[in-house]
Amino acid sequence: MSRNLAEWLAYQERVNVHSIELGLQRVRAVWQRMGAPRPARKVITVAGTNGKGSTVALLEAMLGAAGLRVGTFTSPHLLTYNERVRIDGHDADDDTLIASFERIEAARGAPAEEAVPLTYFEFGTLAALDLFARAGVDVAVLEVGLGGRLDAVNIIDADVAIVTTVDLDHMDWLGPDRDSIGREKAGVARAGRPLIVGEANPPPGLLDALASLGAQVARAGIDFSVEHRDDGWCWSHRDGTAMALPDPALAAPVQYANAAAAIAALHALCGESPLIAPQALFAAARAGLREVRIPARLQSLGGDPLLLVDVGHNPQAARTLAEWLDTQTFRRVHAVYGALADKDVAGVVGALGQRVQHWHLAGLNEVTSRGLGASALAAILREHLPQARFDMHAGVAAALAAARAQAQPGDGILAFGSFFVAGAVIAQTRI
Repeated sequence: MSRNLAEWLAYQERVNVHSIELGLQRVRAVWQRMGAPRPARKVITVAGTNGKGSTVALLEAMLGAAGLRVGTFTSPHLLTYNERVRIDGHDADDDTLIASFERIEAARGAPAEEAVPLTYFEFGTLAALDLFARAGVDVAVLEVGLGGRLDAVNIIDADVAIVTTVDLDHMDWLGPDRDSIGREKAGVARAGRPLIVGEANPPPGLLDALASLGAQVARAGIDFSVEHRDDGWCWSHRDGTAMALPDPALAAPVQYANAAAAIAALHALCGESPLIAPQALFAAARAGLREVRIPARLQSLGGDPLLLVDVGHNPQAARTLAEWLDTQTFRRVHAVYGALADKDVAGVVGALGQRVQHWHLAGLNEVTSRGLGASALAAILREHLPQARFDMHAGVAAALAAARAQAQPGDGILAFGSFFVAGAVIAQTRI
């Protein structure tokens, strides 16, 4: 039976009774049946609470600027599933993905009753690995979906791994505190291979786990550092390497830390038989910083009032948004906000606090079973920001329309809280 891409994706959601099922045994077994080819000459795995997507985009831009063929696997997507698998800067097309899904289906033993029950994410991971191997890419950059140790991408031994940040998110799966979460994310490291820690104050649990695994750890602020200058910034390493660089094309102060971690990963690859010669890294980093693009990371959609969209969905991301808002001169800030039920809404609204003058709460319960309705958001907002002004809306489109109607020139409209919010706002502005 032939299926189009939408039918394949709907089918994948039914194959496993669990939407999330951490563990490597099932996905590794199917990959071995597919021959388990190395997906690329070099593999970089990116884990972390926030900053993974931006770091992947920075790596893709820098590696591409160096003339290398790059495959990237990311999740979730904003507008189309095809965004998750990119080769040479282009999203995979429907036919290519379908052909890979058919190979995966055969390898897992379907339609037999005892076929391996992969999850939706595991299908996507295997498709990315399969397509990268077939395309013969030089570097595969794999974004962890959840945690690290038991995430499907971890069936591949990374040549270099990155942990961008560690904060409180997905606590039902990863543990109740930063130490527990850090230990799970450390699982992407391999003995004797570089692991880049992208934040200056990582939890002890992460560092202890990395030490026990025998990883070659390079830490932000210790092994490499960032120095801001009037005309850009400087990345330097304890081995004496230093680069004067342009500001990242991506907004938000946190992008310097993401860029620094990406450069540290590429610097670590400039060892024996390097894909990038050490003398070429500087030019690749400069070009990549100027050319990097990724949607919904403080992305400006223009207009006055200015419309911005961001996928920030947890307290750490909200603190980053707050830091950025403190540098802006908006008369008033209107938030279009929606969230999933497993997110710390109280932590998010508390981080932004009085920086938002009016909240337009968008229900997501009609677009996903995981979504919170506007009334549930309002109850949390009333409890934690009792003075906050807000309206409730059935969905993102209505919330955005209300924000636009209320905002005045010189104001800012910040749409954030979930990929569902960001995707809906971007789709609406393209109509």
